[in-house]
Amino acid sequence: MDVLSEARRRRTFAIISHPDAGKTTLTEKFLLYGGALVGAGAVKARDGRRAAASDWMELEQKRGISITSTALQFPYRSTSGTDCVVNLLDTPGHRDFSEDTYRVLAACDAAVMVLDSAKGIEPQTLKLFEVCRERRMPLLTFFNKWDRPGRDTLELLDEVEKLLGLPAVPVTWPVGIAGDFRGVVDRRDGTYTRYLRVARGAQMAPEEIIDPDRAAAEEGKAWDEAQDELALLSEVGADLDTKAFLANESTPAFFGSALTNFGVGKLLDTVVDLVPPPDARVDIDGERRPIDAPFSGFVFKVQANMDKAHRDRIAFIRVCSGRFERGMIVTHGRTGKPFNTKYAASMFGQERETVEEAYPGDVVGLVNATDVRVGDTLFDPNGPPVEYPPIPSFAPEFFMTARVKDTGRFKQFRRGIAQLDEEGVVQVLRDADLGDQAPVLAAVGRLQFEVATYRLEHEFGAATELSQTSYRVARRTDEASEPALRRMRGVAVLRRADGSRLALFESPYWLERVESENPELRLDRLVAEGMAG
Repeated sequence: MDVLSEARRRRTFAIISHPDAGKTTLTEKFLLYGGALVGAGAVKARDGRRAAASDWMELEQKRGISITSTALQFPYRSTSGTDCVVNLLDTPGHRDFSEDTYRVLAACDAAVMVLDSAKGIEPQTLKLFEVCRERRMPLLTFFNKWDRPGRDTLELLDEVEKLLGLPAVPVTWPVGIAGDFRGVVDRRDGTYTRYLRVARGAQMAPEEIIDPDRAAAEEGKAWDEAQDELALLSEVGADLDTKAFLANESTPAFFGSALTNFGVGKLLDTVVDLVPPPDARVDIDGERRPIDAPFSGFVFKVQANMDKAHRDRIAFIRVCSGRFERGMIVTHGRTGKPFNTKYAASMFGQERETVEEAYPGDVVGLVNATDVRVGDTLFDPNGPPVEYPPIPSFAPEFFMTARVKDTGRFKQFRRGIAQLDEEGVVQVLRDADLGDQAPVLAAVGRLQFEVATYRLEHEFGAATELSQTSYRVARRTDEASEPALRRMRGVAVLRRADGSRLALFESPYWLERVESENPELRLDRLVAEGMAG
């Protein structure tokens, strides 16, 4: 009963967006409204205050973008009285880090999509939405930056439905056009909440509930226009349908400004009220494992050097069933070996504290879990064994050869390359004859190379130079096909750490010719190919 009741209190969701839509700012404001922060500020605060709690990596703070996903947990009680534990996963917005976002979404039960009200749907938004739709993940939409000039409300709603094929159903509606934001009307009960600015949004925005007669007198034309639009929405039946939301058939929409905190509280309340608690998860055989079954979980992220003083390595595990207890001995599914969970922590960005227990929906950081990799399953040996589906890798689109600048630092270089490979920062491909002398780094986007070289130098002390290769496309192959492929010009066969073989081709046209002339060779498309392109 403890497991069932605790699981019902959990809300595990991600925030996704195109770069610069305000995702990290919204993440920090959720923490502010959840009481996890005393004061909040934008990522690039003018007075040099600390960066957002979710952007802990030094390179993130220098570039002003999210590079790696982050787990943040805090308790929250909504205005409806729902008392829960929020597991919030902040994700990178840049397309070059789509793989990391994809892995994080595998650990979530819903997502909040942040859109810039001046730009609407952008290319990366479409890519991330496709991942959510593939998983039939419930999705809420937040039209951000309404305090700045932007597009028309109805135009934005139409664009979401047209491009995503998902009706956007407004839960809140703005009074005042973009750039002249007064407050929002909650369509569920008709209440009008007016907001007052606070300096740089450092504290919760003061709210005032205004009755309709007073609102009409004080807001004037802005109120009249909002009422006309609300009447139109009611006329066309654009009302919240919880079942449609849970089935990923509609997206509840909100308007606000994360920077000024306008509308943030209502959004967080609705997330807590609407996002489903953890449910039975499907295993690799298609069977649903009940949440009150013995403990099980899967690793969706590995991160090294979050604590520079100790050069640690943390495996992030989503608890899927049962009760996790620190120190319990679990079975590592991939190896079949026992694994001690003595060093377990709950995460708050870069910060951590020892966790004694966790329940379905929670994210636990296993410190110095050296043999654990992304996609691995852990389970209680006293219950039935389980294996959850692997998390697919994206098809790489860029390939660079890496060499350590100082051969005296080769040992550090090799250790760093192996670590970045396990984390999924880049995919590391090795020639069977050369090993780690000159591995090929494969990436979805070029920024991954910048992250890799920065971390190799600053975390592992191995300054690295990259050189361009001629390869443009990869296919999965097998041992039987490798000899023939190796004899061909313009083709290289390299191996991943897991032993799988990738055939690299200099052009798609050469690949097509090889496929047509050698149908017996195995050349499979990689899972999730093109998802980030």
